Order: sequence, then structure tokens, then C-alpha cells
Amino acid sequence: MASRSSRTSSRAGVRYDPALHEALDAVRAQVRAADRLHSDPVQFAHRYVNPLDKELVALAASAMAFGNVTTIVNKTEVLLSQLGPSPHQAADSLTKLQTALAEFRHRVYVGDDLARLLAGARAVQAQYGTLGDRFTTLYATSSDLRESLALMCDDIRTEAGLPSHTLTAGERRGPKHVLADPRGSGANKRLMLFLRWMVRPLDGIDLGLWKVAPSVLVIPLDTHVHKVAMNLGFTKRSQVSWQTAVEITDALRLYDEADPVKYDFSLCHLGMLQRCPSRRDSQRCEGCPLISHCRHWNTKRAAKLPLLSG
Repeated sequence: MASRSSRTSSRAGVRYDPALHEALDAVRAQVRAADRLHSDPVQFAHRYVNPLDKELVALAASAMAFGNVTTIVNKTEVLLSQLGPSPHQAADSLTKLQTALAEFRHRVYVGDDLARLLAGARAVQAQYGTLGDRFTTLYATSSDLRESLALMCDDIRTEAGLPSHTLTAGERRGPKHVLADPRGSGANKRLMLFLRWMVRPLDGIDLGLWKVAPSVLVIPLDTHVHKVAMNLGFTKRSQVSWQTAVEITDALRLYDEADPVKYDFSLCHLGMLQRCPSRRDSQRCEGCPLISHCRHWNTKRAAKLPLLSG
């Protein structure tokens, strides 16, 4: 068996770098879990004791996790205030949920979209025990993360009366967008975020509710993570796609084969904090702990790249 120092990622062709490993771990350790949780939508799931509530709240929070973080947190707070102390009990009645959320709005969503998502997921819980029970059964059968998640989403969509068809001109986006189809070419960032919360061990952020090995997870890929991953050489793909997410995750397995997605925060935090650029930038790159590993700064070619003033 090859030593870690000689291993490479099969997809990205990335070689293990012990110095980068140390830097990634340092970034991950520099922010306390309590501080991270304050700005992470998963904070809402931690308020509940019942796993049924945790699942539904995490699913709703992940569905809303696009755009400005402050807005996401504020709107999730508003949503949950309408559900009462037991979201899973509230979700037993679609009609009551629709009434409670009648005035709710968040970007492309109206209250009916979230009501259907919650009621559909609750119906799957009622049939299988928990969403985690349904997913783990599907995954045990296929060992295919993407298809297992897609089949669970099919169940929720069917129970909720959410559309599975391609949107036509003029059709509102909310009902389709609230629950993605993992079979598409997109990175499925929000669903991968939900899976991360459910699967990764309880660590002050993630919840460790589902009996699935963290090694099978795929990184929740957005533009921030993508930019940092490209600059570190984890991928050369220019699109934020499923294949790009898989390739980046495969590279991260060199640094923790059992739990590669634990580095999600390291990449996302730096992407947002540094506003990670696509070129060498003396101002925006200043202070970045990964700068010596960045493709714009650690190669002979980097010296020929122009320095940007802002």
C-alpha cells in the first residue's frame, strides 16, 4: 500500500502535501465551534431534542441556505417561530402549516413551498421512522450516495405535491427550487449541506444523526469553496458542478480519507473571509494562511502574473 506522501487523487491528480495538510487543519482549528455555529443555519437544529424535529428543521434551513447569511438566519428564525415548539407535530397537517406560513416570504419562496417541504418530509418520517432510516436503507441497497438521496427526495416530493417536472415559462421557481433533484448536473450544495449536518459526527456543528460513514459525503460546493479549491489545485474545472464537487472531495480524501468533508469550513471560511480572487492580488491575499499553497503564489508562473491593486 502506498504511503500517504506518495498518494494522489485519482480524479484530480493531486499529490498529498503535508504542509498543506497542516495549514488546512490550522484554518479549521482557528475558529471555535460556538463562533461558527452563530453564523451557520444548522444552529436552529441544535435547539431541539427530538431527532424528528432536528431533521425537519435542518432540511428547511438547508433549503433556505442561499444568498446572504444574515438574511438566511433571520428568515429561518421567522419560519420556525410559526411552527411552535414541535415542528414535526406541526408538519403533520399540511393545511395548518399553509395557514401558519401564509405570509412567509424568502427570495423565490412563499410559505406554501416550505409548508409542502416540511409536510412531505414529515410524511416520509411517519412511514419509515426517520428521514435517516429511509436514506440509510436506500444507501445500503445501492451504495450510491447521489441516487439514494434522489430517491428520498422523490418520496418527499411525491408526499408534498411538489413538482418534479422541468419548469415551463412563467412558472414560479419556488416549488421546484425548495427541493433539488440530485440527479441533475448541479453541485447540489444545499442537499450536500443537509447531508453533512446529518452524517458527520456531533462536533458542536454537525449533528451525527444518521448511521452513514462520513467518508461517503461530497463537499457542499458553492462559489467560495470552488474558488479556494481551484487556487489550491484541487480541481481545474471552471463550473460549480457535481463532477467538480466530487473531484474536490476526492482531493480532500488525501488529507482525511474517513472524513474529507470536515474541511468544508476551512475552504468556505477562507473563500468568504479573503474574498478569494481568481488571480494574484496583493491586497485581498494578504494574511491568507494558505497563500504559500495557492497556485497564484507558489509557482514560477505566479511571478509573471500581474499584481492587482484591489
